[in-house]
Amino acid sequence: MLAVMFAAFIVQVAFRYLLNLPSGGASELTTIMWVWLVLWGAAFVLREREEIRFDFLISMVGPRLRRVMTILACAALLFLYGVSLPAAFDFVTFMKIQDTSYLDLRFDLVYSIYILFAVAILVRYAWLLWRALRGAPPEVARGPGEEAP
Repeated sequence: MLAVMFAAFIVQVAFRYLLNLPSGGASELTTIMWVWLVLWGAAFVLREREEIRFDFLISMVGPRLRRVMTILACAALLFLYGVSLPAAFDFVTFMKIQDTSYLDLRFDLVYSIYILFAVAILVRYAWLLWRALRGAPPEVARGPGEEAP
């Protein structure tokens, strides 16, 4: 996806500055690839400890309270993503009626990555909730080069 984004960017620059021609398709492709890259990466590539978050509160408390906070956060996220998933699915499937401006891709195909993302997040947080309920300590973020305790 990064290679496609880079190639589309180079095409866009070449068309605009060397050929003085519009290149809306390259810009549109770059935007679509960026959305897919971010959501695919967040859903399937990032590990739990690699996510960016403000975890100064959870790192200041003991293991028992950390586990309770993890359970509450997982339950809240499962509820929010679970409640929003049917509406998101309805929206994505409804968008088959419209195409993108330049590439003529159906918007349901463009937005379908969000459904994959939401389902992957639901599975991830269900797994984290299960682990926390069974007593496994949540992963604590570590800085670069720091080893696990």
